[in-house]
Amino acid sequence: MKKSLLSAVALTAMVAFSGTAWADILVGVGGPLTGPNAAFGAQLQKGAEQAAEDINAAGGINGEQIKVVLGDDVSDPKQGVSVAQKFVADGVKFVVGHFNSGVSIPASEIYAENGILQVTPASTNPQFTERGLWNTFRTCGRDDQQGAVAGAYIAANFKDAKVAVIHDKTPYGQGLADETKKSMNEAGVTEALYEGINTGDKDFSALIAKMKQAGVSIVYYGGLHTEAGLIMRQMKDQGLKATMMSGDGIVSNELASIAGDAVDGTLMTFAPDPRKSPAAKDLVEKFRAAGFEPEAYTLYAYAALQVIAEGAKAAGNTDPQAVAEAIKAKGPFKTAIGELGFDEKGDITRPDYVMYTWKKGDDGKFSYFQNE
Repeated sequence: MKKSLLSAVALTAMVAFSGTAWADILVGVGGPLTGPNAAFGAQLQKGAEQAAEDINAAGGINGEQIKVVLGDDVSDPKQGVSVAQKFVADGVKFVVGHFNSGVSIPASEIYAENGILQVTPASTNPQFTERGLWNTFRTCGRDDQQGAVAGAYIAANFKDAKVAVIHDKTPYGQGLADETKKSMNEAGVTEALYEGINTGDKDFSALIAKMKQAGVSIVYYGGLHTEAGLIMRQMKDQGLKATMMSGDGIVSNELASIAGDAVDGTLMTFAPDPRKSPAAKDLVEKFRAAGFEPEAYTLYAYAALQVIAEGAKAAGNTDPQAVAEAIKAKGPFKTAIGELGFDEKGDITRPDYVMYTWKKGDDGKFSYFQNE
């Protein structure tokens, strides 16, 4: 009798435990939650957390609830690997992240080996999806697409200008700079200067002196807003009258707080602003009501979790490999940034980069506005 009672209790406990384990789908959100790029990490976190909340309120993923697990990679590849390993140990099945290509690429290999599907909202280096891994997806475009737009713009609008191509030596920054250089070279424009800086550098006097000596009037920068803002400010302070152009790594209003009024006239490539889509109106208002402006990659992170949920729905289960196959085969899916379909590599099938200019808005503050 005692043995039977214990068996019954043990069985009940096992059922309860398995029910609890089944009830949550762990989704890791990896990005720079602290450090100089924390503004981008906040976008990934807020976007994914809001998507989880909304998907859960609508019944979850195939009836299961999403639980978000955060991982701070501080934009560092080694820390990104540590985050990936922790996600594996935690039992994470899906990852939204990371932000930096230099973090996403090594982390993706750990995820692939351990059966985890990864959707990055922001890593644009082509190599992320060019290695034949089953688990790599992105809701953003690629640097070879973005660089083609930037290079063509330089060739069309500044054909006779002296152009400096500067990068931060990272997979993202140098990759984007090289793609832009390739595009403008093919269009007949040769750079007057090609230089690399280090992330974390503060003093760019020597670089600016070189650019002044070369007569540079256009500076293309591959990198993030932290160094870009300092370069702009110091160019102005040191009398170099040159237009800065960069990519999606400077899509943060923090750029203006670093560069000051030196940001005026800066050119930038990014996708059409998803905040302006009528389909995202209610969602954008929800973020703003909570005190968060969903700029740049916020809605891309939201869309990343939507794609995972829709892929699981199409697959009929939450096995990451089955979900990966369904994402490639069953799209396009409706998301906060529009309909997204995916090719066999995991890239979106609608590349869309346009040009923006930084200038003062009606509120007297500098921000970025899509060119007409």
